[in-house]
Amino acid sequence: MSPATAEADELWSAVGDPTRRRVLDLLLERGEATATTVAGELPVTRQAVTKHLVVLDRAGLVEGRRRGREVRYAVRPERLDAAARSMARLAAEWDARLTAIKRIAEDLHQRKETR
Repeated sequence: MSPATAEADELWSAVGDPTRRRVLDLLLERGEATATTVAGELPVTRQAVTKHLVVLDRAGLVEGRRRGREVRYAVRPERLDAAARSMARLAAEWDARLTAIKRIAEDLHQRKETR
C-alpha cells in the first residue's frame, strides 16, 4: 500500500465515524476545547472522546496543545481543507464512473428495445 493510500484510508476512517465528525464540529464551533468539555456535549465518556481525538490527531485533523494539566484540542484548518479537496476529487471520480455506467446501461437498454 502506498503512503498516499494509507493516508487516505486513515482520513476516511477518521471522518467515517459520526461521533468523530461531531467532535470536529464541536471543535470548529469552539475554536478549541478539552476532551472533558467535548464529552460534556456528547453522549459518550471523556475516555471515549480522548480515543476519538487520538484518531483525529493521527489523521492530522486536530492538534492537541498542553496547557498546564490539560490538553486543548483544535482543528487543523489546513489539513481539513486538504481533506475536503481530497474527498471532492474522489466524489468527482465516482460521479464520472457512475455516469459511464449509466451510459452503458442506457445503451444496452436502447439496443434491447431496437431488436
